[in-house]
Amino acid sequence: MFGLTIPHIHLLLNHVPTVGTVIGVGLLLMALVRRNDHLVHSSLEVLFGVALLTLPVYLTGVAAEEAIEKLDGVSRAAITTHETAALLGFIWMEITGLAAWLGLWQSRRQSRASRTTVASVLVLSVITLAIMARAATIGGEIRHPEIVLTAAAAAGGAPSGWLTSAAIGAFVTDFPWVWPAAETLHFLGLSLVLGVLLAVNLRILGAMKGLSFAQVHRLLPWGILGLGMNLITGMLFFVAAANQYTQNIAFLWKILFLVSAGAHFLYLTVFDKTWMLKVGEEASLRDRLVAASGIGLWVGVIYWGRMLPFIGNAF
Repeated sequence: MFGLTIPHIHLLLNHVPTVGTVIGVGLLLMALVRRNDHLVHSSLEVLFGVALLTLPVYLTGVAAEEAIEKLDGVSRAAITTHETAALLGFIWMEITGLAAWLGLWQSRRQSRASRTTVASVLVLSVITLAIMARAATIGGEIRHPEIVLTAAAAAGGAPSGWLTSAAIGAFVTDFPWVWPAAETLHFLGLSLVLGVLLAVNLRILGAMKGLSFAQVHRLLPWGILGLGMNLITGMLFFVAAANQYTQNIAFLWKILFLVSAGAHFLYLTVFDKTWMLKVGEEASLRDRLVAASGIGLWVGVIYWGRMLPFIGNAF
């Protein structure tokens, strides 16, 4: 559409993790200095949103790598270094996003996030920012040699050992039990998140009126656990066969639905009107429409996931 390719999408989004984390950390520091709980809440929302958007940034990076690696003057070593640094940054960003979501959930149930959670988010986000900044610097050096100090600086210092794309991919493909085990956990995680979100959204739609929204809201951590299981196992699949996924239109639709469903998860966690639903009360039309769309988004995630072997001829 309009000549937009996956590498273009990566270029549009690739500054979001670094800039977004800077904004989130800045807001959180300002909130702590001013002792402003509302500002703490806003910073946690920003960091959770950045964690969501980091997913398509990382995934589209593989297609960008394929587009650039054969060009003259491009260092394969620099690309590999950037890829590994980006994977490490992605992992830390998702952990930070999970901690930020926990703080938001606590804020809703206890009026504020615990000091331990806020401190953890601050430490995690600072570490994440440092890693993201390094990944961004290496990425910039790939096509901007004028900012490279030395050849060694471009390729040296990359994380090594088991936490690299190559090592993880080899682990998944070399051991025959890993893929089926990950598939099983992926299904269990999907069942968990879908079960929780069905219960919560159906309450908004008018079912289970014998319960207040606050009573079903307490189930959300189980849903985020299922989402985390899906993210971890899904990344194992992706790292092991990245080229197959990036060439499959069904996978791109799945990621679009997944990020949108993650935003809906944030809606269920923090928005006021749904939280105020008491026993026997009915949600507003707008909230019911949002709840129905949330269920539809997860149906879309499941549908496009199941279509991966049948659409795009990548598998």
